[in-house]
Amino acid sequence: MMKKLIVIPDSFKGTLSSSEICGVIGEKAEKIFPGCQVAALPVADGGEGTVDCFLQAMEGEKVSLTVTGPWFEPVESFYGRFGETAVIEMAAAAGLPMVGERKDPSRTTTYGVGELIRHAIEQGAREIVLGMGGSCTNDGGCGCAAALGVEFLDEQGNAFTPIGATLSKIKAIRLEKAAKRLDGIHVTAMCDVENPMYGPTGAACIFGPQKGADETMVSFLDEQVKSLAAKLETDLGCTGLAELEGSGAAGAFGAGAVAFLNAELKSGIETVLDFVEFEEKLQGADAVFTGEGRFDSQSLHGKVISGIAKRMQGSGIPLYVLAGDLTEDVPEAYDCGITALFSINRGAVPFEIARKHSRENLAYVAENIFRTIKAGNIR
Repeated sequence: MMKKLIVIPDSFKGTLSSSEICGVIGEKAEKIFPGCQVAALPVADGGEGTVDCFLQAMEGEKVSLTVTGPWFEPVESFYGRFGETAVIEMAAAAGLPMVGERKDPSRTTTYGVGELIRHAIEQGAREIVLGMGGSCTNDGGCGCAAALGVEFLDEQGNAFTPIGATLSKIKAIRLEKAAKRLDGIHVTAMCDVENPMYGPTGAACIFGPQKGADETMVSFLDEQVKSLAAKLETDLGCTGLAELEGSGAAGAFGAGAVAFLNAELKSGIETVLDFVEFEEKLQGADAVFTGEGRFDSQSLHGKVISGIAKRMQGSGIPLYVLAGDLTEDVPEAYDCGITALFSINRGAVPFEIARKHSRENLAYVAENIFRTIKAGNIR
């Protein structure tokens, strides 16, 4: 008999959100095991939807306010408040969908992200969880820093707000005002990429094109970020920051978060598991269900499923994985603590066809797993 179930999936990209997956699996669990306690913990990657995922997993409230948008225009935004913790997704103030067809990472800003952080602090937040996915910017987080009080001075000694195209104009950086505002504030930046600040695998080269940068702009932006990296090292003593894994995240905002906010770069799943107190919720659970759109060798190295499996080691609680697609290169999955793997696809059809039936396929497979568990009276 299943009395308690934890459902903690990643999204099935392009088909189902993690919240939708929780709903489907939870519904089938309650159908086969009436009265079963279902703990739904949808996982977000730090991009759009992160705040909503946290609000579904934990008791809190959504705070709405007007901030500066990516093109320096007023926009309606929000963040999540959970006691003295604020969860902020940069996509809510500097997200790629916000610019529509006006994609230009050389001109857009993260200033509004800083305004969200500042408002949260003014309302009593002492812990900031910052989601860094889905950005339209390449300003190294300088806009965010400026909103928090960091002063960037040009050659004439005038303060300005740097954007992707003007990082090389920074001649001096002053942290005093921001340091006072951020005193006693701990910032965790959700970061699931390993890219450095600049170079062939850096912020501009890898992520610039999807934000609207052509080949010429990518090269230009890369040089601008390189200039910022040099200034962070000479003025702030941030040695080695350019090569730090994740420093190139969100248009080099990863580096800016460390340099200006003294942030800790942390994987999304580790942040979520800590925040929702996963080990505590695991107590008394009969099973854990997780999943993602495509399960492959990368799933076992730093992604959602591997993070969950690692936290569950020694618990004796079975871990079931549901995925849209299962590759053949994961024989070590069972050695990592995964009990069983299931593909939700019921027919050999192309993705464009399968994606239209993801919800019903997931429901079908989930119900059959629960029926099997019930019939065998197994965990």
